[in-house]
Amino acid sequence: MDEKIYISDLHSYLNKEIISNFIVTQKELREGTKDVFVRMKLADKTGSVSANIWNNARQIGQKFNEGDIIKIKGVVISYKSQIQITVNKVRVLSEEEYDLAEYIETTSKDINKLSDKLFEYIENIQDVYLKELLLSIFEDKEFFTLFANSPAAKTWHHNYLGGLLEHTISVTTICDFVSHLYPLNKDLLITGAILHDIGKVYEYHVKPTIDFSVEGRLVGHIPLGDKIICEKAAKINNFPKVLLMKLRHLILAHHGEYEKASARLPQTLEAIVLHYSDNLDAQTVGVQQLVQAVKNPDADWTEYDRLNNRYFYLK
Repeated sequence: MDEKIYISDLHSYLNKEIISNFIVTQKELREGTKDVFVRMKLADKTGSVSANIWNNARQIGQKFNEGDIIKIKGVVISYKSQIQITVNKVRVLSEEEYDLAEYIETTSKDINKLSDKLFEYIENIQDVYLKELLLSIFEDKEFFTLFANSPAAKTWHHNYLGGLLEHTISVTTICDFVSHLYPLNKDLLITGAILHDIGKVYEYHVKPTIDFSVEGRLVGHIPLGDKIICEKAAKINNFPKVLLMKLRHLILAHHGEYEKASARLPQTLEAIVLHYSDNLDAQTVGVQQLVQAVKNPDADWTEYDRLNNRYFYLK
């Protein structure tokens, strides 16, 4: 059996042929200057790398799909200071040939410490209705297991197991800090921060790559989160209607713009703070992941980021 070569070690194999196994997270048949080629992203638990099939691209590309774990033979190259793989041969592996844990990226943070921090924030909520609401959601062990292992996105940020919990704690920490600077309803803001992405538990599935569930595509995490909150609040005796409305607004407005799938525009101070706190963490970690994906220690720039239409400087 060939020894597994991890993506984090590819720089050591520059200009050398390798044989190793990776999961295909993205695959696209593109038009080149002379012929079609396959552009793809390969990944394992240590990160991801761009790869191309130049020769017999259409024929080889038909052998595998996104989500497959494949054995490849190829050459590690540097293109525009970025490590890439030119793939020459591909074979799809059967389930008996791999351990899925080797190919799914997981948060580098300690899940137990993140969980403790979440419940510490809940414990410090003074409003009895908001605390009861939070406990009714997160003391459900089955739901919390899903929440703690969910990704926060498919591609851009926190797109790994445990990413949702990690992102939630970061956003809540930012909101907690900001609450000491401005005249905000801290309990409401912290509750909104904890719950803002709760619908992502049902928006994504990992089988074995992160993708949208049918419900995630057709409904989305914002309406799904609103539904969870309304259903739980309805079971709490005399939950204040105005408080529920303000909390729902935080969830429905946290994307900030209609063009970014926000159901409403932020129209309270708490909603403004939550939106920018969420965006700060998402964008910062998104760029951080681009930087960490660079495997060539001599590179000056990240790969081109299509989402933001720019490179990011590394030095």
